[in-house]
Amino acid sequence: MPDTPENEIPALAPGSVDSDRTETREWMDALSAVIENEGIERAHFLLEQLLDHARQNSIDLPFSANTAYVNTIAPQDEERCPGDLEIEERLRAYMRWNAMAMVVKANRHHPVDGGDLGGHIGSFASVAHMFGAGFNHFWHAESTEPGKEHGGDCLYVQGHVAPGVYARAFLEGRLSEEQLLHFRQEVDGRGLSSYPHPKLMPEFWQFPTVSMGLGPLMAIYQARFLKYLHARGIANTENRKVWVFCGDGEMDEVESLGAIGLAAREQLDNLVFIVNCNLQRLDGPVRGNGKIIQELEGEFRGSGWNVIKLLWGSNWDPLFARDKDGALRQLMMDTLDGDYQAFKANDGAYVRKHFFARNPKVAAMVAKMSDDDIWALRRGGHDSQKVYAAYHQATHHKGQPSVLLIKTVKGFGMGKSGEGKNTVHQTKKLTDEDIKLFRDRFNIPIPDSQLADIPFYKPADDTPEMRYLHQRRQALGGYLPRRRTRSDEQFTVPALETFKAVLEPTAQGREISTTQAYVRFLTTLLRDQALGPRVVPILVDEARTFGMEGLFRQIGIYNPAGQQYTPVDKDQVMYYREDKQGQILQEGINEAGGMSSWIAAATSYSTSNRIMVPFYVYYSMFGFQRIGDLAWAAGDMQARGFLLGGTSGRTTLNGEGLQHEDGHSHLLASTIPNCISYDPSFAHEVGVILHHGLKRMVEKQDNVYYYITLLNENYAMPGLTPGTEEQIIRGMYVCKPSAIPADGALPRVQLLGSGSILRESLAAQELLALEWGVAADVWSCPSFNELAREGQDCERYNLLHPAQEPRTSFVGKQLEAYTGPVVASTDYVKAYAEQIRPFIPKGRSYRVLGTDGFGRSDFRSKLRTHFEINRHFIVLSALKALSEEGSVPLARVSEAIAKYGINADGVNPLYA
Repeated sequence: MPDTPENEIPALAPGSVDSDRTETREWMDALSAVIENEGIERAHFLLEQLLDHARQNSIDLPFSANTAYVNTIAPQDEERCPGDLEIEERLRAYMRWNAMAMVVKANRHHPVDGGDLGGHIGSFASVAHMFGAGFNHFWHAESTEPGKEHGGDCLYVQGHVAPGVYARAFLEGRLSEEQLLHFRQEVDGRGLSSYPHPKLMPEFWQFPTVSMGLGPLMAIYQARFLKYLHARGIANTENRKVWVFCGDGEMDEVESLGAIGLAAREQLDNLVFIVNCNLQRLDGPVRGNGKIIQELEGEFRGSGWNVIKLLWGSNWDPLFARDKDGALRQLMMDTLDGDYQAFKANDGAYVRKHFFARNPKVAAMVAKMSDDDIWALRRGGHDSQKVYAAYHQATHHKGQPSVLLIKTVKGFGMGKSGEGKNTVHQTKKLTDEDIKLFRDRFNIPIPDSQLADIPFYKPADDTPEMRYLHQRRQALGGYLPRRRTRSDEQFTVPALETFKAVLEPTAQGREISTTQAYVRFLTTLLRDQALGPRVVPILVDEARTFGMEGLFRQIGIYNPAGQQYTPVDKDQVMYYREDKQGQILQEGINEAGGMSSWIAAATSYSTSNRIMVPFYVYYSMFGFQRIGDLAWAAGDMQARGFLLGGTSGRTTLNGEGLQHEDGHSHLLASTIPNCISYDPSFAHEVGVILHHGLKRMVEKQDNVYYYITLLNENYAMPGLTPGTEEQIIRGMYVCKPSAIPADGALPRVQLLGSGSILRESLAAQELLALEWGVAADVWSCPSFNELAREGQDCERYNLLHPAQEPRTSFVGKQLEAYTGPVVASTDYVKAYAEQIRPFIPKGRSYRVLGTDGFGRSDFRSKLRTHFEINRHFIVLSALKALSEEGSVPLARVSEAIAKYGINADGVNPLYA
């Protein structure tokens, strides 16, 4: 048994007394013996057992999730890298050079030609070793080769390192020099996107990772969805990994750490986070007065992750071996991040004076080392062997997600132009001298005579480097990143008639909501033998609100642990059933999580070659307003699926108040080009729209997604009028023409509406006829957004084709056959319906009513009066418009104000 020297027994905490140092030494010796003879894992197990036993005996033990400021993996436990590290070093140098050249060239354009285009040199400089290890040894591409089948790993690439990924693809022959020369010049179709954007480079980038924080969040739910696919027997994903690169500064984004508990809870051992800890964010240190690596270690380990710290390179190992009393380790722990940054912004002499000299024992350890030797001491992220060992351990760990906290230097290799400096993130230009130093440091074979042009460098195809480059990727199934644009699968959507339950009129005396219509449609779709299993219902703890609790027992809630408890409602028909093969994704009160799960399912055609149909239903106010950045990213990712904004409308969700009542989600949806949005009024409209969406996204594999608002107001449904399906999809149709003949004998108006407020237009139609002698045709407008887009398309065509016959918008064509002013009323802000004003036929009055202002709690009728969108205000607006064109006396307007008790001097609801 090894003897523990007296000086290696840890110092006591202030106020503590060791009453028996011999016993203490015996315990220490016993632990040392276990470590030496049985290994670290056995020692760890015994310590855990001791701690549990102590807690069971009411011994209060403080918890610390932190370990020493050293590498997690001891040198003797490292898995050796099987690659040729010398060749990898040369390849990495070429990639560094080409990435730098790409950015510098992009910022040398003459102002007349557009000026500077931006880009980042320092970020890839700090992760080059990490990317090299991944590309050469770990990251699998999708492969269908017999015996080597693999679904492909998912790479969430830190956005600012994109130039380095392009540089590698250039060496691989996947990108041309012409494309590199057009970095950040995309309009002509020859360039490369600034960051990872599937929309802009659809066969290259898989996942957008800027905005910051979204990558880590989406990746967690992507990893969970791969487990879901496997558990339900839809795809074999057990050998796939999700790799996530993020910066230590990025971890301050709430989204970055917000879902790490879920990853641990569901044991996502297919997930690997790599946090590039270069200690710097855009402006300065991440934690100048602290230690970001220790902070993140505590966050992740406390949440149940496997944490691997890689802080120091191999040339530190001899120093650690001589650090018998732990002085070096303690100095490392005591040194602040701000100081660590300064060390790498200076030189070896500075490091000797300001780091090693702080402790005489440590200073003595490096006394025989030159300043150059000290400067050569690398951080762990710049050591290929250490990085490989960390990756290997992470990929073989079971039962937990892994996070690698890897310490690097931002701008590694940039020297005085940026290495370790606060300004490095903004460094996009280098002087000729800087470029020469960069070349010399990485031994790039470019002569001085060519340096002024900063040429890209690519070895000949038959060189050892190029052969190695391709061999490594061939061994891993092909090249990455690579994105699939279509699934190989084909499905036929059931005929529209299959959903007759929502297409037919409701029975006499029967009233339902459009939410109920949606649930009926979904239930019918789930019964389809082919497409039903591909439906992914996603909930954020509101199933009972939307009347979907019947699905709990029918298809079950996915839980990888099954249901190990007896649910309190087990004796009920619709009990809360969790199952390892459940179909519902229940995210709890977590809209960002729900949206991230939806994105994973909506892009499964690309990431897993499996067509899935996600339906994510939520309070409409907590959709785009809350997770708008994710909705934009979904557009970038070419997501396909349905978002259902339930309890929608500022006056339809009565009683809930200001924060719940949605009056603007359709405007937010309109900003996303491939989001198709509808505000249907009737059950048959819901059915037609959902069916059309399935045809587009499943059969045609169009890159669009649908946003449909649903109502919680019950009323009779009129049923589908055959022949109106196309008009419903295009955005407007006459749902109830006036019974008064269009012979010009009486004044006439056109009333437009959507959602529940269409019923106010129908009521106004009756009032106008009975009380004012005015004929009114009522139009259902399920999508002012689609009408506006089509109209704008026509305007663009007419602008660019002045000699051609002008095109008329769909709005214009529809209204041309009907006379009179047009009045639109919706449960959304006026700007929603205002979008179609340019397309109203010339000479026609157009008045818009809407719910501008903050919502509040009350009955629907009172809310609609408050926001001035009810039947009386529709009548008033119609009479006012008719009076302005001389069809009715102006006095009629005043009569209506008096008749309906309208407070003409009331506060504008916008400001109320």
